[in-house]
Amino acid sequence: MKFKIGLIINPVAGMGGSVALKGSDEVIDKALALGATPKSNDRAHIAFSQIEQYRDNIEIITAPSLMGESLCQSLGFDYSCIAFNSNTQLTSELQSSDANHTLEAASLIKAVGVDCLVFVGGDGTARNIYSAVGDDFPVLGIPAGVKIHSGVYAITPTAAGKVLELMVTNQLVSVMERDVMDIDESLFRDGVVKAKRYGEMLVPAELRYMQAVKMGGKESDELVLADIAADVMRQVDDELVIMGSGSTTEFIMEEMGLDNTLLGVDVVRDQSLVASDVSAQRLLELITEQHAVKLVVTLIGGQGHVFGRGNQQLSPDVIRAVGRDNIIIVATKTKLQALEQRPLLVDTGDAQLDKELSGFVKVTTGYNDYVMVQMSNPD
Repeated sequence: MKFKIGLIINPVAGMGGSVALKGSDEVIDKALALGATPKSNDRAHIAFSQIEQYRDNIEIITAPSLMGESLCQSLGFDYSCIAFNSNTQLTSELQSSDANHTLEAASLIKAVGVDCLVFVGGDGTARNIYSAVGDDFPVLGIPAGVKIHSGVYAITPTAAGKVLELMVTNQLVSVMERDVMDIDESLFRDGVVKAKRYGEMLVPAELRYMQAVKMGGKESDELVLADIAADVMRQVDDELVIMGSGSTTEFIMEEMGLDNTLLGVDVVRDQSLVASDVSAQRLLELITEQHAVKLVVTLIGGQGHVFGRGNQQLSPDVIRAVGRDNIIIVATKTKLQALEQRPLLVDTGDAQLDKELSGFVKVTTGYNDYVMVQMSNPD
């Protein structure tokens, strides 16, 4: 008997990230106008290519066009498509794909019956899937969105492929309940993080490959953050400095007396603001104008992601242009200890770059105080 996989790809997930829109909900036309390109199918391809060798033992139930059908065709999987009702037909491949398509696709796939429903997107997609299927059967998220607070996603597309391989080869995989979280994107774009728990879904209990629910909130120890800020300011001279998102980098900006985009990327020089809330393209333009550039980033509490979550403006091209040696990672020791010896994570969407960034990295944890931490992309 074939292993039956339900597949739903949100083709517009994450498109707003690289153009500094901090999400993709309700802003697809604007993202396209700013030059954003879809990434969801590429990330799905990474995951499903790992089970391509087992395709004779797999049957996929999916949605039309870029919502799954195109991927199945490209990899040669045996598949069938659900049929949308007349009110939710896909009239174009990107602009018309919305939450209604995800909701109906999930409901129809649930009615057919599958062993596992795989979906590609961000927290909004996970919330839609939950609304349609609840916790009736296992699901697996492939991360492609800007904001991913939910615990129903694999750490990376590669990790998702590893989980799928375990399942389709009949290896023993338990399931566990993980939270479905989402935030208000309109508030998110104004610098306010307001997350809400919507429920739980069943996911494969493979903790090596599944991410934790994101921990929110600012660090409480301002003395430690002040020491980190002082050390960062000591490390930079007259270079152009790209400040990544997060509460730790926000504190450094406040110590410089500068306005900060909590959920965006800012650029400073000589402790003066050069540009606020910039896109990947604008970052590349600024980098090419300078001889020396440094990048200050922190990690997502509870998850450990340094690149690939909430900072898609830091594209592979931007990171390469900066250079590994010019990246300053900052975090309190409390934040690092909360990872319980798990490595820092990189998921840039560029496998070669992820390898180049992997290895032991220096993390600034105070003034003239550093620790060496493993950073990797699980594969």
